[in-house]
Amino acid sequence: MIREAAARKRAEVVGRRAEHLAAWFLRLKGFSIMAQRYKAPVGEIDLVAKRRHLLIFVEVKARKTIDAALFAVSTHNSRRISAAAAAYLARHPHLAQCDMRYDIIAVAGWRLRHVTDAWRD
Repeated sequence: MIREAAARKRAEVVGRRAEHLAAWFLRLKGFSIMAQRYKAPVGEIDLVAKRRHLLIFVEVKARKTIDAALFAVSTHNSRRISAAAAAYLARHPHLAQCDMRYDIIAVAGWRLRHVTDAWRD
């Protein structure tokens, strides 16, 4: 029980570090971070970012390898993120005119890979 709690805490720390790294990566690419860890009743979005007329909803996954992180994004994850994105847009209707896409940022240690337009609704 104690090991499980320690493992969960470690995973939380690793995940938060990966999200911060991904947010800075996007800032360096010219994006403004609109939301981090956006929670809606239907799911959570790790990052919402905007650059000019492009709005992206980003799933950040941290694993030991980049490939493991990419394969960790399931169909269930993508549906949950898409539903949360719809909830985000309902709360921010002025952004509905933006071009939108769903991205993945896979993190392994200090390395990351940005997969743009990872899926479509």
